[in-house]
Amino acid sequence: VQLQASGGGTVQAGGPLRLSCAASGSIRRIVDMGWYRQAPGNQRELVAVITGGGNTNYKDSVKGRFSISRDSAKNTMYLQMSSLKPEDTSVYYCKVTASVASPFGSYDMDYWGKGTLVTVSS
Repeated sequence: VQLQASGGGTVQAGGPLRLSCAASGSIRRIVDMGWYRQAPGNQRELVAVITGGGNTNYKDSVKGRFSISRDSAKNTMYLQMSSLKPEDTSVYYCKVTASVASPFGSYDMDYWGKGTLVTVSS
């Protein structure tokens, strides 16, 4: 499974930006898909997650400003960001947790995409 994230860039504070993450390869079943971010000197943190059933969860500081969605037919996930703040500046990563079949039964595996940089200028 490979993930391709795109959509990063530089935007002024208050502006919008949309990130995309396309998954390719043999995917038996997606457990959940999520966006994480990591700023220099900080640990990687969860921004938003969407389960296979469509339930969503957000980091408190982005609630009401960010929206995660997915197109199951395209195995693509999106993060619509609005009212961006300088503190949202970070490298954003997408992650997919997928169910993988093996001779011993199925198990969940995490796949990460390469990050895409989001810079919010004040």
